[in-house]
Order: sequence, then C-alpha cells, then structure tokens
Amino acid sequence: MATTFPRPLPSATHPLHVLLGAYPIACFSGAFLTDIVYMNTAVMMWANFSVWLITAGLVMGGAAAVVGIVEALVSKNGRTLRPGWVHSIGNALVLGLSLWNAFVHSRDAWTSVVPTGIILSGIVTVLVIVINWLGTTHTMRQLAGDA
Repeated sequence: MATTFPRPLPSATHPLHVLLGAYPIACFSGAFLTDIVYMNTAVMMWANFSVWLITAGLVMGGAAAVVGIVEALVSKNGRTLRPGWVHSIGNALVLGLSLWNAFVHSRDAWTSVVPTGIILSGIVTVLVIVINWLGTTHTMRQLAGDA
C-alpha cells in the first residue's frame, strides 16, 4: 500500500506576499511608461512621476521581500524552497537595479531619464515581470502538487 503525503501549501503569509509583490510590478512598469512619455515630451512632471513610482516600488518591494523571507523561514518543506531561490535572487537584482535607477533619476532634467534612466527602467520592467512570473508559476505548481 502506497503512502500519500499531503501536498505542501503556501504559508499563511503567502497572500500578503502576493499582494505586496503586485505593487513593485505596477510601479516599475509605470516608471518605464512615464520615462517614455518624458523622453517624447520633455515635460519634467513625467520625470517626477518616474521618481515617485520607483520609490514606491522600492518601498513595497522591500515589504514584499521581508514577508517572503519570513515565509521561507517558516516553511517546513525544504524541497519547495529550492525553486524559490531564483525568485528571491531575481527580485533582489530588481531592487538593486531600481535603487541605482532611483539615483540616476535624481539627476537634473534630461539626463535624469535619457539614456541611462530609461534603459534601467526597461531592464527592471522586463526582469520584474519575468521573475514574478516564475514565482507565480512555482506557487501554482506547488498548489497542484507538482513541486
């Protein structure tokens, strides 16, 4: 007779982690869009929007990271943590690049966005979407019992 074990479910903090993780995706993507608008119009308001979006993304990303770390420490199943490292390291890279981007955006006028700021915003946008897609895929597999 085969013994079946219950599949591991995400911890009680996982919904909070998902909720907080949505904000950096929206903020960093929004910053990329406002950078594009600024590059096409040269209206400083759009560069200011970018700075605020990047800052909000960093704050909420930090909060999501803290909840994610707590969730990983509380997890009792080490096998489900391995794929989470890609998600964790990728998001640490996203936050590091975004911090650099915030400093680039603190420059004056045109050089705050063009060319370094918009390139960093584009890279961060692609990375945050791909990395969080991988994290969500891992969670869905875990819920389905494939992890």
